[in-house]
Amino acid sequence: MKDIVRRSTRRIMLGNIPIGGSTPISIQSMLSVKTSNLPEASRQIRELVCAGCDIIRFSVMDLDDVKAIRELKNVSTAPLVADIHYDYRLALASISAGIDGLRINPGNIGKVEGVQALVAAAKERMIPIRIGVNSGSLPSELLHKYGVSAKAMVEAALEHIRILEDLNYQEIKVSVKASSIPLVLESYRKLSQVCDYPLHLGVTEAGTMMRGSIKSAIALGILLEEGMGDTIRVSLTADPVKEVAVAKEILVSLGLRKGLSIISCPTCGRTRIDLISLSEQVEAALAEYVDYPISIAVMGCAVNGPGEAREADFGIAGGRGEGLLFARGEIVKKVPEDCLVKELVSMVQDYIKTI
Repeated sequence: MKDIVRRSTRRIMLGNIPIGGSTPISIQSMLSVKTSNLPEASRQIRELVCAGCDIIRFSVMDLDDVKAIRELKNVSTAPLVADIHYDYRLALASISAGIDGLRINPGNIGKVEGVQALVAAAKERMIPIRIGVNSGSLPSELLHKYGVSAKAMVEAALEHIRILEDLNYQEIKVSVKASSIPLVLESYRKLSQVCDYPLHLGVTEAGTMMRGSIKSAIALGILLEEGMGDTIRVSLTADPVKEVAVAKEILVSLGLRKGLSIISCPTCGRTRIDLISLSEQVEAALAEYVDYPISIAVMGCAVNGPGEAREADFGIAGGRGEGLLFARGEIVKKVPEDCLVKELVSMVQDYIKTI
């Protein structure tokens, strides 16, 4: 696989996470519960951290949400980002409560004096600000001038950036999201040509688990392959933990993050083993090892199966009620179908102990 040459961006710090430059691409997700609901918000944060989420964002809509920040900081080992619209006072209060980052648009956060106070407070603690432009909430003057277009998206982002730059603040990350894949691609491509701030990639309102995953994989995959992107979020109408799983798979598939890779063949008339169930069992059994750089092949027959299995670190080539287990190209043993998963997991566990 040819290495992806990543675009050079400024480096900022979000809590303990470096973003931009040549640092690893970070995965972000967002709480789906009210931030002030401490039991549920804490539960989701723990689940997201356990799933490998690097950055966790949540809405701050009132002072009850602000008050929850200190408690949630004690729960999370990942940096926390407050998503705030229209009220700079909530942003100031969030900074005082110890938030690690902000997602705001300075052009619509309130009066000029409020923006100045906000930036001064952020500057004191070097808290990064993500400017988030969405196609569904573009300024009316830009809509009148350009319509819903990449030109409008980029111009909106640049207007917000200029506000912060005029206040001598460059701890900035930017996103230009839309639900249309062509608009997302054109917007990020144009933006990357005119600014060197870190980019947060995403398709907004992408949809349900299947549709949203497909749309996000297409758009993010193309942009990442072109070298863009410093943080990513896969926005799904689903459990936030699933967003992290899909984002990981995108990065691992592109070679941008090391992790577990599982390939399995489609079923066909040659298959004499319950391949669908077998591959699902393997995926579930190895879920706790997703961060290990191991490749697994689950193949259904003797035509392509042995060859593909030999290319992987470990593999299964199925037969009628039984299968061959491979380890780095060598046949290890033939075992009954109902023992294949257990034996494969055992081999993976033994290997992990050596690395």
